[in-house]
Amino acid sequence: MIAESFERIHRSNLIGMGILPLEFPQGVTRKTLALSGDESISVGGLQSLQPGQTVPLHITYADGREEVVDTRCRIDTQTELTYYQNDGILHYVIRKML
Repeated sequence: MIAESFERIHRSNLIGMGILPLEFPQGVTRKTLALSGDESISVGGLQSLQPGQTVPLHITYADGREEVVDTRCRIDTQTELTYYQNDGILHYVIRKML
């Protein structure tokens, strides 16, 4: 999920469900990027993801134009990263039990 900012509990809940919270840099919004929903978006750098790192967001617009925006990974701790890498806290707990 990509947003301008996250409330603490919302960010935590996303990670608990295995969803990566990414935050636009200050001054960048869906409006400044002219996002309409017709774009293709891919996220780079997921193989070596670390808490708080910059993550490139590759946007391909319907007209073929491309743009890269450096977003901030809002996984803030190593424990949250472990939950995300296990597809959420429920999957993590089940794997630990097995």
